[in-house]
Amino acid sequence: MTNNFLFTSESVTEGHPDKICDNISDAFLDEFLKQDTESRVAVETMVTTDFVAVSGEVTSKANFDKKAQEELVRKTIREIGYDNKDLMFDTESCEITLRLHSQSPDISQGVTATKEKEQGAGDQGLMFGYATNETEELMPMPILLSQKLAQKLSEVRKNNTLPWARPDGKTQVSVRYENNKPTKIDTIVVSTQHAPEISQEEISREIIDKVIRPVLGNLWNDDIKIHINPTGKFVIGGPHGDAGLTGRKIIVDTYGGFGRHGGGAFSGKDPSKVDRSACYMCRYIAKNLVAAGLADRCEVQLAYAIGVAEPVSLYVNTFETNKIPENQIEDLVRKNFDMKPSGIISQLELKRPIYKKTASYGHFGRNEPEFTWEKTDKVEALKQGSGL
Repeated sequence: MTNNFLFTSESVTEGHPDKICDNISDAFLDEFLKQDTESRVAVETMVTTDFVAVSGEVTSKANFDKKAQEELVRKTIREIGYDNKDLMFDTESCEITLRLHSQSPDISQGVTATKEKEQGAGDQGLMFGYATNETEELMPMPILLSQKLAQKLSEVRKNNTLPWARPDGKTQVSVRYENNKPTKIDTIVVSTQHAPEISQEEISREIIDKVIRPVLGNLWNDDIKIHINPTGKFVIGGPHGDAGLTGRKIIVDTYGGFGRHGGGAFSGKDPSKVDRSACYMCRYIAKNLVAAGLADRCEVQLAYAIGVAEPVSLYVNTFETNKIPENQIEDLVRKNFDMKPSGIISQLELKRPIYKKTASYGHFGRNEPEFTWEKTDKVEALKQGSGL
């Protein structure tokens, strides 16, 4: 990547079909963990016109029967805002199919701790985390603003500031970088599902006044190119407009395309699945390294073999912004962070029912007390170890 460039990231609202699925899958995970912290959960959801299918593998002592499962699906849909039959996806009328069965014993034997061996990774795979000092949240600006715009779009719908707005929506932000630092916002795209009677002119005016300007604050400039519902109409949306699946917004969930992605999705997976827990650890490591001033930007990769506790590899890339040698940074990571699955789960307190909150508006860069991977409590140890 050159030093001067435009970079674009996108987000979606909780009413987007794929995000409905992420919310349902993580609502199931939270319910199982609430009743049994040792639950093994892998729940996938699919939605389309007035239909929901929930499937997957669960091993748990939780008392969570099919009636309760169906009630949870309907509650989640209602909370998102699909409580209107005109949307062709409604909390009361939608058909729900449930297909959950127990985790394979072949997998379980490799990931269950015993007196003889530590808990192994739930699968093979590679996971990435990223941090940059270009924003206070140590996140890339394009995805951070895209998430905030999507969250604001949902907020003004739910509090009736924009009574014509409907649950489905998308945002996109293009930021101009000079010398690898963000200098100005170039383009913003907002698409929001809406009631049929509202005019395009009113939609544009209200989205600018009630969503874009409040989020941007002093980042606003009159030269920003703005596209609002650029097709001219967005009445049909949600699962009636597009089918949705769990785990199909993995770039929205992470860094908006900055840094790399190992390909594993998060929602519906308990923390024995390193697809999720190791990505949280990678973010925790990268954020603490940047917060400690050891680099301006940092990407961390971990990789695992199924059933094996120790990661098979650790890779730290600081994009030539490191203040001490990268091999020294890697040594500090090994000394200060337990990267085995059991260590990740313990250090980040991941056996709690905290996951539904992660399912919309990003897993990273948010100041939520449950998001332990956003803490910068290793900064002092890293500074002392580095001699800075």
